[in-house]
Amino acid sequence: MIDLLCNQDLLCHIGAHLERFTRRPHAKHGLIRAAVAITIVDVGHDPNIDGMAFLESSADHAAIVLTKRASRLRNHAGQWALPGGRMETGESAEEAVLRELEEEVGLRLGIDRVIGRLDDYSTRSGFTITPVVVWGGADIILTANREEVASIHRIPLSEFMREDAPLLRKIPESEYPVLFMPVGDTYIAAPTAAMIYQFREVAILGNQKQVAHYEQPYFAWQ
Repeated sequence: MIDLLCNQDLLCHIGAHLERFTRRPHAKHGLIRAAVAITIVDVGHDPNIDGMAFLESSADHAAIVLTKRASRLRNHAGQWALPGGRMETGESAEEAVLRELEEEVGLRLGIDRVIGRLDDYSTRSGFTITPVVVWGGADIILTANREEVASIHRIPLSEFMREDAPLLRKIPESEYPVLFMPVGDTYIAAPTAAMIYQFREVAILGNQKQVAHYEQPYFAWQ
């Protein structure tokens, strides 16, 4: 297992696994196209989530950028999210996530920072989401756009490698379980959790893992 440090070795490790990955697009008729960024950065000096410190993480460890959505938003207010949003007309998934990273968390990156894509994930709320893996790197500054983002969190990659992840829960409305990823003593739900889980399995562990069949909890259906 590679050390999860935010350095060139990790970048090459992730890039090699994504290059070998057989990606599955999902063009479902009638759904809105969107894209989200799975952005790798260093933990920095604020490795806390809702007041809980990941004490085992040092500043040079790698992390994924997540946000809590602003409470004023019409869709999925207050929920965990990866930076991203609807793709504009004529825009690629890569262009969309780079634009959204700058708009939501103040991170301006070039197209050369894009490492690759994971599988599309279609949601109960009417979107087909393309996850794009982006290298943010070390020593960056993130600034929340308060119109869209309540808070920004750098969650160490080591937290997503926990043995109790993922959590799968049955619901009567579906033959497939709902997927959650534990973080501290809380959790992140699908679809965000499903995409993070696939990133773990594909980009870090080198597995050919699909996640588009996993369900979302009821609160994400609207």
